[in-house]
Parts: sequence; structure tokens; C-alpha cells
Amino acid sequence: MDYLQLIYKHYPEDGALRRLLLMHSQSVAQKALQIAVSHPWPGLDLQFIEEAAMLHDIGICQTDAPGIHCHGTHPYICHGILGAAMLRAEGLERHARVCERHTGAGLSLCDIVTQNLPLPHRDFLPETLEEQLICYADKFFSKSHPEREKTLEQAERSIAKFGEEGLQRFLQWEKMFE
Repeated sequence: MDYLQLIYKHYPEDGALRRLLLMHSQSVAQKALQIAVSHPWPGLDLQFIEEAAMLHDIGICQTDAPGIHCHGTHPYICHGILGAAMLRAEGLERHARVCERHTGAGLSLCDIVTQNLPLPHRDFLPETLEEQLICYADKFFSKSHPEREKTLEQAERSIAKFGEEGLQRFLQWEKMFE
């Protein structure tokens, strides 16, 4: 099943939420691929980057975030683990790992416990280069303003909300990806 079929399966109506998901995900995929092509690391899987970037937010339909047309029952911060479960049900483990690890600049067990986040108590940190690249690219596009790309400074301010640990990871990625 290709990623568009999977998105249409979980977003059968051509409504505002599906359009928002596609617009945001296409922006993230495009930025991730631009970075990947300009830094030709050996073994980088460009097809996987495109697919996983397109699917990284598939779980938003199960969350309660009316401002971006999400009318589910779970807190928005859970969209990564919800999406990961959806993708694991499809047999897409690598893609699922991107889903569950892209929030903020990844979330550590310490972040989850100290911020009392409604997530399983374990690390959700991007590990592979592809996971890190998609997580990084995602920080430049919000779903509340999907038509514009954030500046590096705006992305840094946004990520700083998740804590110093995440900001330091993001700053390391800046050195790698810019």
C-alpha cells in the first residue's frame, strides 16, 4: 500500500483535516528530501524519507485539536504514538518509529515524567539519520499556518517549549543539516 492510499484509508473524506495533513506532510517531505539531496550521506533511503515524512502525522485524526480540524478523543501530544500504532497495524515498523519519535525534537523519558505527559514512560528519541532528518524538517512547518515555512529562529523558539534537552538536540541537527 502506498502512503496516499494509507492516508485516504484513515482520512476517507476529502475534508479540511485531510487537506491540512497532506499540505503539512508534503512540506515536511519536500524539506527533508532537499536536505538529504544536498548532504548525500551514504545509505540514506530517499524513498523511505518521502514515505515516512508523508505519514509522520497520520495519528492526528484521533486527537482533540479542533483548531486544526481534529475531533478525536486523545490529547494532541499523543498523535505520534497513535500514528505509530496505526502504521504498525499495516506492518510499517520503520515508518511507525518516525511517527512516535518526531514530537518536539524527540521526547526523553525524563521529559515525559517531569512534564507529566500522557505518554508511555520510555524514550521517544529519533535514532536513525532518517528519523532525525524528518523530525528536524517537521519543525519548520506548523499545522496552524501550513502555508509558510518558519525561519530557523522561529523553529528554535518553538522547539525550546519542549525543554532545553530537545533544543540542544535540534541545535546539533542544525549543524548536521544546514
